[in-house]
Amino acid sequence: MSLRADASECGGVVLEFESEDVRQPSIKKCGSKPGSALIYLRGPKFLIYVSGALSMWGDRMWHFAISVFLIELYGRNLLLTAVFGLVVAGSVLLVGALIGDWVDRNPRNKVAHASLFIQNVSVTVCSIVLMLVFSYKQWIEQIWDGWLTVVCYTVVIVLADVANLASTALTIAIQRDWIVVITGYNRGHLAGMNATMRRIDQVTNILAPLAVGQVMTLASNVVGCGFILGWNVVSLIVEFIFLSRVYRIVPALSVKPPAVDVDQASPHPAPLQSGKRRRPHVKSTARETQAMSEENSEQSLSLKAITGLPLCFQRLRRLLSTCKDGWRAYYHQDVFLAGMGLAFLYTTVLGFDCITTGYAYTQGISGSLLSLLMGVSAITGLMGTVMFTKLRKAYGLINTGIISSCLHLGCLLLCVCSVFAPGSPMDLRLLIPYTDNNSSSSSSSAEVGRMVSQRQKHTYPLGGGNNQPLLPDRSSIHWTNNTVLFDNVPSGTAPESYISIILLFLGVITARIGLWSFDLTVTQLLQESICESERGVVNGVQSSMNYLMDLLHFIMVISAPQPQHFGILVIISVLFITAGHTMYFLYARKAKRKSRRDT
Repeated sequence: MSLRADASECGGVVLEFESEDVRQPSIKKCGSKPGSALIYLRGPKFLIYVSGALSMWGDRMWHFAISVFLIELYGRNLLLTAVFGLVVAGSVLLVGALIGDWVDRNPRNKVAHASLFIQNVSVTVCSIVLMLVFSYKQWIEQIWDGWLTVVCYTVVIVLADVANLASTALTIAIQRDWIVVITGYNRGHLAGMNATMRRIDQVTNILAPLAVGQVMTLASNVVGCGFILGWNVVSLIVEFIFLSRVYRIVPALSVKPPAVDVDQASPHPAPLQSGKRRRPHVKSTARETQAMSEENSEQSLSLKAITGLPLCFQRLRRLLSTCKDGWRAYYHQDVFLAGMGLAFLYTTVLGFDCITTGYAYTQGISGSLLSLLMGVSAITGLMGTVMFTKLRKAYGLINTGIISSCLHLGCLLLCVCSVFAPGSPMDLRLLIPYTDNNSSSSSSSAEVGRMVSQRQKHTYPLGGGNNQPLLPDRSSIHWTNNTVLFDNVPSGTAPESYISIILLFLGVITARIGLWSFDLTVTQLLQESICESERGVVNGVQSSMNYLMDLLHFIMVISAPQPQHFGILVIISVLFITAGHTMYFLYARKAKRKSRRDT
């Protein structure tokens, strides 16, 4: 069946979903008519872009602000922030499959509206609680011997975690399912929408934290909470209206096949299925019939065993069974290796997060220069989205992933070279534990003194005692995307050479071109290859894998927190990224062999 017929069957507009390679000249002329711009502004693509931009902007503001709020609440200590990060990552890791299964088993409009409502209401209520805590903190600390403060902290973390889970569900629903249907299962239009959504994400990732950071810097935390509260209320209304309109003007969104059990589904679905659910084979041998009857009898016995349990245990067992089926469905996908390869890329310190920027700050890089480098990295990320669309059209989707992988790994070799370049603070001797014994001589003491001085050579001089506050006054803070930089505290002692830090950031910035192109490649492979009835649960498991590998990179940093250890973390990160791209290469070879057999 042609793509044109598929678009008509799915209820899409033929002119909108037709392949860009086969458009007629008359269709191209329609784009120059005066009313075409108005039609586009009222069309589903533009509405999805605006709704996604509002959602991403709110998410970026909230994720940045909540970390700072938790630091301020707990006496400028990182404990609450660490607990919050652990709760968020652990919850998605545990219930990611359940979220995806919920997305699969409910109508698209109800899933989107419920996720949107829960996310924005949770952030709104959490902002109100934070405003009250900041305004009446001293009074709250005196109630119940301080236990009311603990209750407030718990409420804030729980509400923020609920908002993150709802945001995960909304992302799976819109970016992994809705846009596939809106594009009429057209690979060219799907690649364009994926790239545009990623460009919006890149821009908001820089501008949104800066915006809310300026409000918090110039005013106060209470005003910052109020700003986020107002944004979420307005965003909830606008997104609800826009998503409802998209659902009405694209009839295919209202047609959704019921979720299929993993055991009943074929482990090798056809690529880019146009809303057709998989059906079991009609013809079957006597042996297959007997096996099916035995399986049905086992399922009936299992059902009887479940019904004999108390209600709470029945629900728990169903949830565990759903999680198991979701992970099994993820494992049976043809793109399993590609998805795992993408997840492995999350175990890295080579990104513009608080770890890499903090390390750069200890190496004498100023806050203004770091902000400039983050802006340049955003530009290279946008270049990656442009490169993805060009490569996909010229070489195909699978080859685009191969080219992007090679480019990503090639740029990261600069980061490996930075570990051994002049100016690198790496000192492997620090990994050897020092034991003080009676036989130690004066020469060994001198050696230890030299090691300590070498350790402090490239280390950020905090100064002060143990009661030194983590952050200075708010007036001296530069708010950036994922880190907090200061004016009145000097950066680290200037290293002997800047070659190492230059190579590091040159590799990190240029690698983002291949990184985002590869990310878009795997994202579209998941969209095209996963059966419509399993998109939610498989993408939910993919989110769980991403969070799991992200947790590993934090464990790495906790195990080696000193700047002298950062070179080891760089090497481990490159090894994980190489393993991820190797998995993709194996998938690509398998997919190409299968395509040759089919032809």
